[in-house]
Amino acid sequence: MGTNTASPAVPETPPAEKVDQLIGLLSDPVIQSWLAQRALENGSSAGQSAQSGGGAALSTRLHSIKAHLQELTEALPTIPAQFERARNILMLEFEDRGILSIIALVLGLTVAGLGFDRLARMATGGYRRWMQSLPTTNPRGRLAGLAARFLYAMILIAAFFAGSVGVFLIFDWPLLMREIVLTYLSVGLITWIVLMMSRVILVPPMLGLHPSQEYRALPMSDARAGHWYLYVGINTAFFLFTGATIGILKTFGFDEPGRMLIAGVVGLVQLLLLLTAVWRRPEQVKTSGSGVLLGPVAISWLLTVFFVVLWALRVSGANIAFWLLLAIVAIPVIVMAASDAVDYLFRAPEDDSASLTPVTIAVIDRGIRCVVIILAAYFLANIWGVDVSGIAQGENTQQRLLRGGLTAVVILLAADFGWAIIRAIIENRLNEGRALLPDGQPAPLTPKQSRMRTLLPIIQNVLLAVIIVMAVLMSLSAIGVEIGPLIAGAGVVGVAIGFGAQTLVKDVISGMFYLFDDAFRVGEYVETGTYRGTVESFSLRSVKLRHHRGYLTTVPFGELGAVQNMSRDWAIDKFSVTVGYDTDIDKARKLIKKLGIELAEDPEFAPHVIEPMKMQGVQNFGDYGIELRMKMKTKPGEQFTIRRKAYVRLKHLFEENGIKIPFPTVHVQGGGGGGGEETDSTAAAQAAIARKMAAEAAPAKG
Repeated sequence: MGTNTASPAVPETPPAEKVDQLIGLLSDPVIQSWLAQRALENGSSAGQSAQSGGGAALSTRLHSIKAHLQELTEALPTIPAQFERARNILMLEFEDRGILSIIALVLGLTVAGLGFDRLARMATGGYRRWMQSLPTTNPRGRLAGLAARFLYAMILIAAFFAGSVGVFLIFDWPLLMREIVLTYLSVGLITWIVLMMSRVILVPPMLGLHPSQEYRALPMSDARAGHWYLYVGINTAFFLFTGATIGILKTFGFDEPGRMLIAGVVGLVQLLLLLTAVWRRPEQVKTSGSGVLLGPVAISWLLTVFFVVLWALRVSGANIAFWLLLAIVAIPVIVMAASDAVDYLFRAPEDDSASLTPVTIAVIDRGIRCVVIILAAYFLANIWGVDVSGIAQGENTQQRLLRGGLTAVVILLAADFGWAIIRAIIENRLNEGRALLPDGQPAPLTPKQSRMRTLLPIIQNVLLAVIIVMAVLMSLSAIGVEIGPLIAGAGVVGVAIGFGAQTLVKDVISGMFYLFDDAFRVGEYVETGTYRGTVESFSLRSVKLRHHRGYLTTVPFGELGAVQNMSRDWAIDKFSVTVGYDTDIDKARKLIKKLGIELAEDPEFAPHVIEPMKMQGVQNFGDYGIELRMKMKTKPGEQFTIRRKAYVRLKHLFEENGIKIPFPTVHVQGGGGGGGEETDSTAAAQAAIARKMAAEAAPAKG
């Protein structure tokens, strides 16, 4: 078998006309700039960035901007010819109908939509009256009114759509006319949707709702609401109309540089409209306590600089910087406006009727924030060509970082959303059932509430630490950082800290067991070793005790030892009173029992008395009288007040019934006349002093 040696194929010589065509394309400035940009991009992605770092990327961007501006400059002389070509196409396409007929058709369909809108308003008069009758004095009424206005706006939008687009779709139209008319009808429909949504949120004075402030979703005056409703409509209509027109210009033969040049000029007009809205806006009515960092003039200048920079970035073709700057400024503004709307809509009524729970408000507030930021992140990802679902083929380092950053933002938002809900639930449980007494002071805590106020703050701190650690680790993993070594290193550090801080570990573990055993709660009076006081707060390591004299002691859990809780369940108080030996014990017992019943029925002490005071019997025979022992069962901490009151009433009760409470006296035995005369010590002392004074006065008289 022979062996065939393959010889290299000789490329076929292309025709001369194709060579000339290739040379003509390569001499085109647009093709040259495009090839230069692609070469820079390919060189950067192939490894040139490792040589110059961020300098190569900056150079690429600057070259792209320069090439874009050069394209716009070269396209400027061609604009008249392109307009002439577009006019000729229009004349050939619509020579039978004319341009004015197209305009009249669009206006007629718009009028048809407005007519259907008018019919819808007439048919929903009862619904409008019911909508206006909804209460605006509580959050539920305001939320129901907002939902009702939104539904009404959707009805009017559907009517406008049926009257304009629906009527147009009934007939058959030429292809180009169909495209043009539907494009501008879409502009009108979107503008109408924006106006309807603006009415729902801003409630301009033209709607005739009084007071308008109670119906709005944002706190603002009538003047500001009317101003922003007007300029939102003007800017939206102009933006959509000019955008649709520039899009149609491609159909009529306009090239890309020409359309970009027209877009830059139109953008300048849009810029002037935005600046007019900014500088002519009415001032916000200042409320007491509202602090404003910047005045209205400073804010106007900042907005002016912002819009001018946006226009310059758009004209220069720096689309990534344009959208990034727009997102950096617009997202916080939208989030703050949404937060203000939630606070304004769900503000608590004066009588706390039909108010929403803090959990519901937190879910709505954080939910809106998450939706806004996530939508913005995915929008930016699509603008920048970043695949957020996974690593795409040929993805460079910059795109991976952008994708990881957007994913990390979503993770942090989810963590913030979860933490806001957890914190709202815990705060709601802490404040649950805290009624006020007639004197305005908070009512005493029930055992369940005391237990919750003890455990929930610690659980809240633990959950916060867990959420922060998990969110940080997941965010680092999203941007490409290996978290396995971090976790392993954290474990080693934890073991080292555990050996070096045994006392701290002992305090933390002891505190966990004290809490599991329910040894004490916030607000209870405890005694342990040399420490005593009311439990004020906890940490993971220690407990704070407030002594009844005022000073605060911080005791580590490891030093507590045995804890004596004096505020749990009930307390039995035993105390004594001494009566004379001539007292009728049975009578005293009856009087004490009567006093105990009176104290148990007293409105001041009745809620605190569990078993009334009664006499247990004779405790002791003292030097001066008989000691009677009494006992009563009360709520913890209340026995001292009731005992003091019992002592006062018992003294008066014994005096009224002839029972004497003895007290110590000194008796002096005096002589004279062979008979002993027992006198009181005070009288004897006075007599002795009198005799001494008489003896001293006798010599003086002699």
